[in-house]
Amino acid sequence: MNLQGKRVLVTGAEGFIGSHLVEHLVAARAQVTALSQYNSFNFWGWLEELPCLEQINVVTGDIRDSHFCLSLLQNIDVVFHLAALIPIPYSYRAPDSYIDTNIRGTLNICQAALSRGVAKFIHASTSEVYGSAKYVPIDEKHPLQAQSPYSASKIGADAVATSFYCSFQLPVVIARPFNTYGARQSARAVIPTIISQIAAGVNEVKLGDLATTRDFTFVEDTCRGFLAIAGMDSGLGEVFNIGSDEETSISDLFKTIAANMGSEARIVVDPNRVRPATSEVLRLRCNYRKLRDASGYQPQVSLQEGLKRTIDWFRSPENLSRYKEFVYNV
Repeated sequence: MNLQGKRVLVTGAEGFIGSHLVEHLVAARAQVTALSQYNSFNFWGWLEELPCLEQINVVTGDIRDSHFCLSLLQNIDVVFHLAALIPIPYSYRAPDSYIDTNIRGTLNICQAALSRGVAKFIHASTSEVYGSAKYVPIDEKHPLQAQSPYSASKIGADAVATSFYCSFQLPVVIARPFNTYGARQSARAVIPTIISQIAAGVNEVKLGDLATTRDFTFVEDTCRGFLAIAGMDSGLGEVFNIGSDEETSISDLFKTIAANMGSEARIVVDPNRVRPATSEVLRLRCNYRKLRDASGYQPQVSLQEGLKRTIDWFRSPENLSRYKEFVYNV
């Protein structure tokens, strides 16, 4: 599908990946409606910073309201459904809210999309649904393991979206990105955590488990993956991984960032940042061959280059001031 001129909705558009995806869609000449969660400050998150803001139709609301979703989906051709609660540690504190937003919210968006006859529905999943890798690289056939309330809610959301394809022929494709990083990422994620602490000049950087590995994918490559999936004529009802097929331990990640920032800071393991042993995902590495074979997708930004761009963004005083390096953001 060519997105030029298509009426495209992005839910969760005010967030990290969502705001970058909006920029890519505007560049593709889509007519973009961006959903930002309603708040009384009329604040649109990272959308406020976009140079293309005047080319976007920003709508505020909440996917937990089915009546609002039905109105939101009117005159929409393509949906990128990214809206979700995502911090894993916070899901230990407030699991109900994850069920309401991630599962029921997805149900509401799917029902509205079906009623409005959208042409394509791209549902954003997460590599967390795989849990600790039973084999690597992880392909789409890997078992799903609910190791946190967050991952359980996303497994449920994926199942809801898939059920609407199987039961009602809603044209759903599931995009499953691995650990995306880059400018604008929340402080709850490990890369902003490391960079913001070093940029603040600390001698000791507080982290959790250092041995876990992740497949870090630069946000521009994740967005290219979403657009590649949108452009495919095949793949309805299927899952496609988006990643780099490389894994990096948190310990090695820290060393790379510290070296790039010229820091001699050392790591201190903070017990508050260590997840319950059976909840921590120990290893992730993406097999993205299915998406590559179907669309030609190939990640373009190396970890070294992506980290350099991310560090440069965080080093801006205006950007760094948005982060509280002394607070553990769950």
